[in-house]
Amino acid sequence: MWEEVTEQAESTQTGSQENTEGCDRENSVTQQEDSSKQCSADRHYKYEELQSRPAVTPDSDIPENLLHLSHSFGYDSRHRGNLQLLDDRTLIFIAGNLLVLLDISTKEQRYLRSCGGGGIGSIAVHPSKEYFVVAEKGNQPNIIVYEYPSLQPYSILRGGTERAYSFVDFNHDGSLLASVGSAPDFMLTLWKWRQEEVMLSCKAISQEVYRVSFSPYNPGLLTSSGSGHIKFWKMASTFTGLKLQGLIGHFGKTATTDIDGYVELPDGKVVSGSDWGNLLLWDGNAIKVEICRKEGRNCHAGMVQPFALEDGQLMTIGSDGVVRGWDFESIDTADSNGDSSMFEVEPMNEMVVGHNVCLSSVVKSSLSDSFIWFAQDSSGAIWKLDLSFTYTTPDPECLFSFHAGSIQGLDVSRKSHLMATTTLDRSVKVFDFLAKRELTTSRFNQGGTAVSWAPPLVNQSGGLLVTGFEDGVVRLLELYDPQRLHVVTGRSPKGDAKLRLKQAFKPHNAPVTAVAYERNGEMLATGSSDRTVFFFAVGEKYTPIGFVHVPGPVQVLEWSPHSHSENRLLILCQSGHVVEVQSPDPEAQKPTKTFELPELPSRSFRFRSIKSQIKREEEIARQQAVKEKKKKEREERLKESQQPDAEHEEEKEDGEEKEEEGLPPIHIPDPPSPLYCGFYSQPGQFWLSMGGFDSGFLYHCKFSEKQDQDPDQRQDEPFDFLPVHNADDDPIRSITFSSNRQLLFCGMHSGSIRVYPLQPGDHSLTSMQAYWALNVHDNQYGHLRHIRCSHDDHFVLTAGDDGNIFSFSLLSPEELRKGLQRKMAKVPSPRVGLENEPLVQDIEDPAAYSIETAKQKLEKDRLRREAELKIAAKRKKLAELQKKFKQLMNNNQSLPEHVRLKPVELQLDRRFSEQAERLKAQRVSEVRKHMGWEKERCSIALRKLQDWFRDSLEANIVTVVAICTDHRLSTYRLPVLTEAVPRLRRQSRPSWAEGDGAAASERRKSRAEPAKDSSKLEEEEVLRHPVARPAGIKLADRQVERLRKAAEKAEQARAKIEKRKQEWAQLYAEKPDENCEDPQDVQAIREAKENIGDLKLKSAKDFTVPKHLRMNAEKKRAQLIGLEENIREKQTEMNRQIMALRDSKVRLVSQLRAQAQQVQKVQQRLAAHLHRPLPALPNMLPEETPEKKLLYSHTTLERYRLLRQQRFQTMEQEEDEEEATSLLGQLENEKEEEEEEEKEERGDEVTPTLSASSVTREEEETAVEEGTELSELEEELQREEEIRLLHEQDSLLEQMESSVCQFDTELQLLRHQKLRLDWQLKLADLRQLTLYQELLLLKEFERREDSLQEKLNGRVKEENNITCKLEECNAQLELKHGEIAKLQEREKALTAAFQASLGKENKFEEFLTKVFKKKIKRVKKKEQTGNEEEEEDSDEDSDEDDDWDDDDSDSDTEEGEAALDNVCPPGCEPDLFENTLQLRERRLDLEELLVEKKKSAEALKKECDTLVKKVKSLKSSRKAAEDDLELVHREKQQKMNELDVVVPLRLSQIEFVTNGMMPSDLSPALVLDRTELSRLQERIKQLQVEKGQQRDLYCQARQQHVRLIHDRKDMDAKIQVLEKQCNQLMMMKYGRLVDLEALQTLTGNRTLEELKQEKLLQEAAYAKEIKQWDAKVEEARHALMEVTRCNTERLLTMTSLFNQKKELEHKLNARQKKMGRQFQDYRRRVDQEAIRRLRELVKTQSQQAEALRREIGLLYRKGGHVLPPGQAPLPPLAPMSTPTRRTHASRQGPGHPFKQLKAQYSPSRQGAN
Repeated sequence: MWEEVTEQAESTQTGSQENTEGCDRENSVTQQEDSSKQCSADRHYKYEELQSRPAVTPDSDIPENLLHLSHSFGYDSRHRGNLQLLDDRTLIFIAGNLLVLLDISTKEQRYLRSCGGGGIGSIAVHPSKEYFVVAEKGNQPNIIVYEYPSLQPYSILRGGTERAYSFVDFNHDGSLLASVGSAPDFMLTLWKWRQEEVMLSCKAISQEVYRVSFSPYNPGLLTSSGSGHIKFWKMASTFTGLKLQGLIGHFGKTATTDIDGYVELPDGKVVSGSDWGNLLLWDGNAIKVEICRKEGRNCHAGMVQPFALEDGQLMTIGSDGVVRGWDFESIDTADSNGDSSMFEVEPMNEMVVGHNVCLSSVVKSSLSDSFIWFAQDSSGAIWKLDLSFTYTTPDPECLFSFHAGSIQGLDVSRKSHLMATTTLDRSVKVFDFLAKRELTTSRFNQGGTAVSWAPPLVNQSGGLLVTGFEDGVVRLLELYDPQRLHVVTGRSPKGDAKLRLKQAFKPHNAPVTAVAYERNGEMLATGSSDRTVFFFAVGEKYTPIGFVHVPGPVQVLEWSPHSHSENRLLILCQSGHVVEVQSPDPEAQKPTKTFELPELPSRSFRFRSIKSQIKREEEIARQQAVKEKKKKEREERLKESQQPDAEHEEEKEDGEEKEEEGLPPIHIPDPPSPLYCGFYSQPGQFWLSMGGFDSGFLYHCKFSEKQDQDPDQRQDEPFDFLPVHNADDDPIRSITFSSNRQLLFCGMHSGSIRVYPLQPGDHSLTSMQAYWALNVHDNQYGHLRHIRCSHDDHFVLTAGDDGNIFSFSLLSPEELRKGLQRKMAKVPSPRVGLENEPLVQDIEDPAAYSIETAKQKLEKDRLRREAELKIAAKRKKLAELQKKFKQLMNNNQSLPEHVRLKPVELQLDRRFSEQAERLKAQRVSEVRKHMGWEKERCSIALRKLQDWFRDSLEANIVTVVAICTDHRLSTYRLPVLTEAVPRLRRQSRPSWAEGDGAAASERRKSRAEPAKDSSKLEEEEVLRHPVARPAGIKLADRQVERLRKAAEKAEQARAKIEKRKQEWAQLYAEKPDENCEDPQDVQAIREAKENIGDLKLKSAKDFTVPKHLRMNAEKKRAQLIGLEENIREKQTEMNRQIMALRDSKVRLVSQLRAQAQQVQKVQQRLAAHLHRPLPALPNMLPEETPEKKLLYSHTTLERYRLLRQQRFQTMEQEEDEEEATSLLGQLENEKEEEEEEEKEERGDEVTPTLSASSVTREEEETAVEEGTELSELEEELQREEEIRLLHEQDSLLEQMESSVCQFDTELQLLRHQKLRLDWQLKLADLRQLTLYQELLLLKEFERREDSLQEKLNGRVKEENNITCKLEECNAQLELKHGEIAKLQEREKALTAAFQASLGKENKFEEFLTKVFKKKIKRVKKKEQTGNEEEEEDSDEDSDEDDDWDDDDSDSDTEEGEAALDNVCPPGCEPDLFENTLQLRERRLDLEELLVEKKKSAEALKKECDTLVKKVKSLKSSRKAAEDDLELVHREKQQKMNELDVVVPLRLSQIEFVTNGMMPSDLSPALVLDRTELSRLQERIKQLQVEKGQQRDLYCQARQQHVRLIHDRKDMDAKIQVLEKQCNQLMMMKYGRLVDLEALQTLTGNRTLEELKQEKLLQEAAYAKEIKQWDAKVEEARHALMEVTRCNTERLLTMTSLFNQKKELEHKLNARQKKMGRQFQDYRRRVDQEAIRRLRELVKTQSQQAEALRREIGLLYRKGGHVLPPGQAPLPPLAPMSTPTRRTHASRQGPGHPFKQLKAQYSPSRQGAN
């Protein structure tokens, strides 16, 4: 076998250029079978010895069998490939550290524990179903091969990976096993599992691998896939041995995707799935095509996995819960069309499993010819699917349903053996863990996050559940037995239990994480991740009390037990905060605005990490112990050895002690470690279990006394701790106690259970030392978050994040059966009147208001209503006051004037004046409306002035002045562009040739499909004369479906063949001619002709302007615009640099002023004789900031108004004087004077400051002189301060000088750049002038050129039209010839069909042939399809009638014979005669159509000749137009050559010298660019190099040409060899050469199916007859036994008589010798007669054997084998005589049973012999 694998791998080995990776074989490849059997026989493994066992602390009294596994209620449905089938009734799947064997019919479970205890990674089943594989997880995990059904280990495979196996799979025959590991090694290993040897090993990839499998068609190929990759492997034989070589799949343009599933195809291709739902077809290591549905729809919604190739269908499953079947041949031959890589196909069959179903893997039933599959649903179910896709296919059946995902909540009843669970799959389940079954399931709109069973104090029956959900809703669910309702209602509901919603309320806006009842059952607390805890009063209806805020998301809620004096609630938060609140009083007065309880007494604790401190103290203690030990050893050594060097040794050891190891640092994790669980120990004290860095300990904590600090800032440390063995990386996730608190159960992060025995009353957990541990859930992701004890402490329930739920019993199964009286849990009875209560309204909207939000909304609504009522009352009061005031005003007016109150006296409230102001503002707005026109006129005038004087420039001219020099630098004056994109840049006019070409191509496309002939006959299928079959045989549904599929397959094959023919035709049409040249070569030759050779100057008279160099006005205008844009771009860039320099000067001026102030401050503290003069500070000149001229303020406008009034007054008084200066100039002068005054004031400010400083300094000196003398220290400090100030003064002055110099340098450099740019712009201006002159010249020629170009375009257009017509005519002519050929072929086929219908030796052959070939006059068939078609038909009919008139003359001469043509002669079959008449009608139709096609072909031929002549004449006219246009171009070029171009040159650039002097006439000189000249010189050298390269390329091309010729010959020889092999294979398989296309297009034979059905019916009848014959044979056997018994008795009698006869013969021997001689002659005759009878018997048996052989051959021919097309069936056999002989044998009487048996069994014995 291995030799075949090696040969196959060598045949499929890729080239050296492929990206392969291999690894050497680790063990030998071949081994003898006897040695492998010997090895397997020598190994004896026992499961009991290998299975993992619980870990028990040594020297403890804990029994090893403390817990007994009772049942598994979960299913890890999201584990890849977690479903396998052992036989037709046993499923296996992984459940944490267990392998569950599930009986489908009885639902019983058997378990196998993992051997390593680290979990199970993958499972696989051997193809023979006799073995299955369990690949484990852990450190250096093993692969265990088990036998089935013994469940004993057969072999153990070691060393395949480091941490875990992710997938295992057998090859097709089960001899090899492939495994792939997970991180970190991702090792791919091939095993010889029977010998426990590694065959090959190699790293798969550096990413997660989901699957690996062998190809079922090629044993040397493998495929692996996973996260963002797929890889193709092969086992290749190299000189170093067998290797694994892998090719990574390249996605190309397709998005990278994770690949979960794939299917290998027989031809080596692979079909894989994708994340977005389409299939990917891989050919080699690249995607050939992406397969989708019609109109670009995805094959599946979401992830898709192909899983099988069955009955010509590719089966796929998807996360949308649908199974689809796709046509295999369509996918296998799929190819992309055009640029798109998509291939569209529709599924053949489809099955929708269900909604909210996500299929992830499937396994097929082990029964042969079965269509049953079992599917793994990631949503938590196992399905049974029938994928036969027939009309009788049953619906999908859900065999088992489980929770999907991690278990969010678990709790047990306190009165019965019931358990409730909930997960995010929106379901709540109730289990009877005593009876090991699920009782009921309820589903909701949101996922469940917490569940708790109400204590008996709340619900006596124990049937109330409190469940929290992820939308913040809490639901009260009642559990009851529905079977007990029929007593009241008379109904008989289904199920043993049911959950009913009792109440729903929403206290939170985030997931509910914890619920807990108070110890007296009077209150319920709910916690959420929204950092709130809500309290409810327990009653018939739960009423809200209030809520409190906590520092973090709530993790656990625990009420204080009865042993505590106060009733408090302990709140554990995930962030490490612990809060204890006093139980609120439900009877207290409730606030109306909010449910928050801010005054509720509480204490808080914030955990601070002490683990690093603990580790540090342990390290100190360890080092101290080591020191003490060393000290003792040293003292003992010193006592023993009294040597002189002892002191030296002691000093050395002391030095070593000083070099101690470093202590671990104190580390506080950030962010803080999460808090997992905790519980009360004593009042005010509690235990905590932390995760992350702080895992490995239980921390004993208590609330601190510093409760007034902020809980977010306070750090509280535990006062005690308890180390947990082996828990540094495995923290405790959940804790529970038994009812007597003598057992502590811990759920670990690794999914294991720990049980600690405790002493009674041990709240400090001092007895928590020894423990019992067992790995149960998955060690990687199966965190054990929930662990509970049953109410009687007999069971322990666990639930983890891997979705598994386990029940354990503390008693052995035998003790459990004895101790428990019931075999199932008791379900509570329904409440009285439950059936009459209406259904409770549920909260289904996730966005519904919470209780607090609804409360606040009600409060806001109440406040808004109160405000509205107050506003209405105020308005009413105001109306009354207004009415009263109006009445008072009227009364005031009615009084006399001297008594009447004035308006001022009536104004008592200032709001009236405000109202007046509002009225005034209203009137002002009205005035503005009136003055709107004048305002608009003034604004327009202002805008015009701004556009003309300011906005016409992009920016003002800015002049930057140097500081120390007189250099100036000004910006360019740039006008604003009128348009964003200049209108001059118009697109070039579309060329006439392009338009004509497009039109021609459009016409060519529109006429690509020939007009269909209205009279064209439909394609007929010439069939043989049907053989009459007896009716009444009804086919089965499966046979009808098979016939339909066969017909569809044949139709698809026919379409595929037709498509392939079209592709071949297109390929041959695109095949270049032998004389065709490469377009690239043609382009290169054209460029060489244009650029190489004796090129003419533009000034030459015979210069022809190339087409690509021809210039027109539009191109020249584009050049002019491009030059202008380039000039503007350069100026803009220079302006930007100058403005940047100006901005830097502004910053420098401000910096210098600041530094000057610093110098002044320094000089204030120095003596006057030490002051250095300040440099002159620069100022910004007005020309450097011109934008400030247009800045104005309100003061400026007011000053302008005053100046204008003064000017008007002066003009009125002094009319004769000249006009004064402009107002703006005067205003500007005043502003400058003000600025100068401000500068002087700033200068004056500096001077008094300096004088003041000097006075102060003098005063200080005087004070020093007058006072006591300074000490030496004070003088030293004074000198030091003076030196520092001098240094600071010098450094500031140097910085100012360097900044000024640097600015001047930058300005000087930029000035040089601007000068260089100026002369470049001047040259650009000259170039612009030249371009403008050329543009004017081109405009003069534009009209003539356009007219000639239009004329030429007309000629070209007409020529293209005629050419298109000619091509269309030629195409139609070829099409007509093809149609004529097809009609002739159909005529030949019709004649052949007629000959086939006659058969051989038909006596009416001559007559029927004459009838078939007879020409008759027929009535013309007209199709009413429209007026135009009727006219065409009438014309054609007229021509055809003429032909028939000619035929009538011939037909009249044979009127007598024609009369006999329509009558069937006696003896001839009527069906055959009728068939001949029909065939004659078809022949006549074909002849008429053939004549018509020939006529149309002749007409097309004449039209083609006419068009050819037109094309020749048009070409000559087009050539003349081109010549005229060329003359215009030459004239235009000559005019352009006459234009003068200005080129500034230096004398050093002129090399045109005559006799050592420069001539006065430079007209013969040539102006060249120096760079262009050097380029030409360099080009000469390049051309020499290119010449050599071209010569080498020519040699290489010639060699390649010769090599291609040899390759072509080799390819032709290879094609001939392949054709020969194909022919040989045809001869071997079919016996002759056949047409494969015809074989593929064979449809299903209904006659054959009917024969098969008839054969089945006859076989049933024969079986019944054989059964009857068997009964007769049994009767005959009994008769034979009776006859044998009688014969035995007779033989005994004969023996006795023979003995007597022998004695008589002995006595009479002497006396009767003559009589003895006669007796001998008689015996000889008897022997001869017996020999003759035996010979006749042998002859008869040989005849019967020959008859049986003929019968076997006949039955073999009836076996349904399809003969190739054209092969005649074998002649029927003559009837057998065996039944006749049997009949004769059966007709013999009952008196000869032995003869009957001999006649029946003798042929069979002979055949057997």
